[in-house]
Amino acid sequence: MDFSISAKAQDYLKRVKAFMAEEIIPIEDEYFRTLRQQENPWVVLPVIRELKAKAKAAGLWNMFLPMPEYGPGLTNAEYALIAEETGKSFIAPEIFNCNAPDTGNMEVLAHFGSEEQKAQWLAPLLEGEIRSAFCMTEPDVASSDATNMAATAMIEGDEIVLNGRKWWSTGIGHPDCKVLIFMGLSNPDAPRHQQHSMVLVPKDMPGVKVERMLPVFGDLDEPYGHGEVSFTNVRLPVSAVIKGVGRGFEIAQGRLGPGRIHHCMRAIGASERVLKLMIERAMSREAFGKPIINLGGNRDIVANARMAIEQARLLTLKAAWMLDTKGVMAAMSEVSQIKVVAPNVLQTITDQAIQMHGGAGMSDDFPLTQIYAYARCLRLADGPDEVHRGLISKFELAKYKTKSK
Repeated sequence: MDFSISAKAQDYLKRVKAFMAEEIIPIEDEYFRTLRQQENPWVVLPVIRELKAKAKAAGLWNMFLPMPEYGPGLTNAEYALIAEETGKSFIAPEIFNCNAPDTGNMEVLAHFGSEEQKAQWLAPLLEGEIRSAFCMTEPDVASSDATNMAATAMIEGDEIVLNGRKWWSTGIGHPDCKVLIFMGLSNPDAPRHQQHSMVLVPKDMPGVKVERMLPVFGDLDEPYGHGEVSFTNVRLPVSAVIKGVGRGFEIAQGRLGPGRIHHCMRAIGASERVLKLMIERAMSREAFGKPIINLGGNRDIVANARMAIEQARLLTLKAAWMLDTKGVMAAMSEVSQIKVVAPNVLQTITDQAIQMHGGAGMSDDFPLTQIYAYARCLRLADGPDEVHRGLISKFELAKYKTKSK
């Protein structure tokens, strides 16, 4: 394995770090204060549009796509280091047009979309003119098993008709969200992983209704949000189906590998930010005549956090390297491993940081509660820990030819 990056990638990483330090981190606190003061917080504040224009002008744009026709053409392993940097801020990914779920949706369209679909939806997404959401998880079934999906996408003549209810559709509250990718059951009699289809749905289509925005630990995550959405006899031309009827799981397999790398490296970046906050707080405050860092096992906590971050980073870079060199199928175990490891590392370190901050750690004066909620959500998003552990053990047992279900 070789984790060294090209001179081009080093240049992008250097410029992203500088942009983060000079343009994003200094305004983040004021941004959130201003957003909370809005009568309607589901808006894009002018500072975000200004920073997006600056980032785009600097060429720090769409860096997640490895295809040179759409961006700088960085490998997954190279972009992973950039994702780590953007993970240190909640607003940075959008500013660089590298925010989930848009990244995954753009990858789907780039790899599997028709020319018509690319012109209608991929082009404006790449330009940052619109945003998107992914509608897969459902409230009435255990969505950890995606084959449980009850929502339907049925062919009727030259139309496909969507019915069902989805939730945790991230980004659907954003005012620029214009298109949804809906995954539904098209042929229940086909083999298990050939039953479902992915369909492009304009958000303003008749029959599409955002029923409510879902709070996470009491926070609606404006202006992005996570919505519960109903689809009632939504009729679209068959040309809205991505790649073809019954190809949904095939598409999902290609979408989730790189996306999980991005999630995990952003989580590692957030872990670095939390560790910095924890150390600064523990060194600057005194209790019982000593700096907090010298009380109890706090030095051990710092040491363990550093080791955990380094291990998580190396494992994630290995998974990214395998995606680049061996493909998605060869990297499935490693991708599942990082999906368990990175969010758990972030959650643990953030919990410890909250403890060292005392009451301040539970307030909005620090970003720790937001980061904790993010880490906890990430342990469910893109498959819960238990599903990934099951896949890892399946691959491990196969090495010994053990018969197990």
